[in-house]
Amino acid sequence: MEHAYRLGIDAGGTFTDFVVASRKSGDVKLFKALSTPSDPTKAIRDGLKLIADDFGITPAELVADCDLCINGTTVGLNALITHRGGRTGLICTAGHEDSIEIRNGHKEDGYRYDPEYPAATMLVPRYLRKGVRERVISDGSIRVPMNEEDVRDACRLFLREGVETVAISFVWSVLNTEHERRAAEIVREMMPDAILTVGSELYPQIREYTRTSTAVTNAYLAPVMRRYVGAVDSYFRELGAKQPVRYFQSNGGLAIGQAMTDRSVYAINSGPASAPQAGLYVGKPFGRDNVITVDMGGTSFDITLTRNGQTNLNKNIDFLRYRIGVPMIQVETLGAGGGSIGWIDSLGLLQVGPQSAGSEPGPACYGNGGSEPTTTDANLVLGYLNPEGLLGGKLPLDKAKARQAVAKLAEPLGISVEQAAYGMFTIVNSNMVNGIRRVSVERGYDPRDFVLVGAGGATAAHITALAREMGIDTIILPKLASGLCAFGQVISDVKYNYMATAPLRLDTPGASERIDRLFEEIEERGVAHLKADGFPGTRIDIGRSLDMRYVGQVHECTVDIGTFRITDETIGRVKDAFHARHEELYTYCERHSAVEVVNIESTIYGRIDKPAPPRLTGQGSAELALKGRREAIFDTSGSATSTPVYDGSKLGVGATIAGPAIIEEVTTTIVVEPDWTAALHESGSYLLTRKG
Repeated sequence: MEHAYRLGIDAGGTFTDFVVASRKSGDVKLFKALSTPSDPTKAIRDGLKLIADDFGITPAELVADCDLCINGTTVGLNALITHRGGRTGLICTAGHEDSIEIRNGHKEDGYRYDPEYPAATMLVPRYLRKGVRERVISDGSIRVPMNEEDVRDACRLFLREGVETVAISFVWSVLNTEHERRAAEIVREMMPDAILTVGSELYPQIREYTRTSTAVTNAYLAPVMRRYVGAVDSYFRELGAKQPVRYFQSNGGLAIGQAMTDRSVYAINSGPASAPQAGLYVGKPFGRDNVITVDMGGTSFDITLTRNGQTNLNKNIDFLRYRIGVPMIQVETLGAGGGSIGWIDSLGLLQVGPQSAGSEPGPACYGNGGSEPTTTDANLVLGYLNPEGLLGGKLPLDKAKARQAVAKLAEPLGISVEQAAYGMFTIVNSNMVNGIRRVSVERGYDPRDFVLVGAGGATAAHITALAREMGIDTIILPKLASGLCAFGQVISDVKYNYMATAPLRLDTPGASERIDRLFEEIEERGVAHLKADGFPGTRIDIGRSLDMRYVGQVHECTVDIGTFRITDETIGRVKDAFHARHEELYTYCERHSAVEVVNIESTIYGRIDKPAPPRLTGQGSAELALKGRREAIFDTSGSATSTPVYDGSKLGVGATIAGPAIIEEVTTTIVVEPDWTAALHESGSYLLTRKG
């Protein structure tokens, strides 16, 4: 039987988004349920009930008729933010117990010279880091055999202390895995119920601190992800799902639940990592592949940049103060959402965020007990949001409570409530613009060369102001913007990264043969993994990259290469690719200098069928969609302008609206500032352009 639907679920800090795509017609429906951080699976149950009621079927019938059910989750991210991971033990080379605390002697950028900047919270306390007498040296040979009793002593301590997850990371284990493998056997023997992370398996790359930190972070998150995946998988099995639930990874691809529990570190940026794929998808009908996707939800603001159809991947970075080595979609995240709280600092200046009211209690206007002024309250005061409520009236708003909350800022500042609200709007926009600059200007990209794609429920109220500040004159805003990350999931492929280390100069005899053999070995494992998952060979693609540098350099850069066989005749193509990448990154290259490889990586894709692209068919003028006028504020004076308000559901293809205007979709509200024009395209996106 051919399944009718594909389901994407994206759990955010305030709302959990559900996208149901028809595999044949391309019709997409979006649903929202309040997130339930204390029990994330409850939000899934609530959302599936909403969908089932709308379709006139049961949740079991819905799930049974889905070819794939995909889940992007913030569970791992939240556990790392709140330090609520598992009780973790570390087994490492004796003398290296403090490497995760020494951190290569490095402070994060921006705090390098700040003596008062506090140390990062350690995921493994000092007494649960146990050194083992052993030593592998840089040529892979064993200098000191492993003392197995040290490993057993560590296990005895871990058992006494209630450790539930263990990380193993030895020096130079990537060149000789014998000691780590034997240590893992002992841990499995003595602690059969513990979750085990082996550094040379998870991140088989050079850099001992990065490998250890990555292994520790993975171990720390593994119990949380195991419980979450177990609960979600069990729930969907009970509903009769025909396929295992797929989970979205921070590398931009899908994985089965077992992979997410074994490689929990890939769950850290699970939600926003699908934004670039969605941004490219909605940009394609307009011929745009230089895309900055911005996602403003209730709690945070996420930014990704895609240039020439390629999204940057980060490796070996500090994320939430913890070094992560595995590839992650480059996402700039800041505390600027609809729930961001306005406050006055010690200098008497107005600030917004990063503190957030979240979904519990939420903004004051939600009427759930919140009393602090938030961005959503300010937008309601400014007239941008419908006072009758959001989500088609299902989430009523209380404008009086919003004004009371914003008045807490207005009174001490000696300004009107309207001016305070516009001040909050301006400041949160400034915070978001600074984030956009970090992913564009600070990395050598001119934001004016990009189109701005809006995602997230709160973005549309701010996006013309953001584009104006950045000098961007084109915006693409899908009707399903508030669930764009969930939509990105349903059009994504399965993706796994396989790595190996290969420290050698390209001019060394036999270098090409060794590199090619390593690629074949890791790709054989990856292809076998996907075939076991049901993918035929015709549905499997491979991408290759190498971390390379000039001999004598400290840091390497990642270079994508084709899948050609690497021989003495083709090794020159690898060198040329490195020189070109180095020049692109640093404006120069040294073709006369020797080049060395540090690590290699293969990305294995399992290609899935994509739902048909959505298409709008109805025609309708803006006049037919006009539902009234509302007083709205567009400048610092606090003076209101009578602004036309349009019902987005009644707009047809080609309908054009000149600002100032407000367009109300069911799950988002679009504020079209003066000098901007919005036109609805047949692909289901609004194209917003600014007068030259």
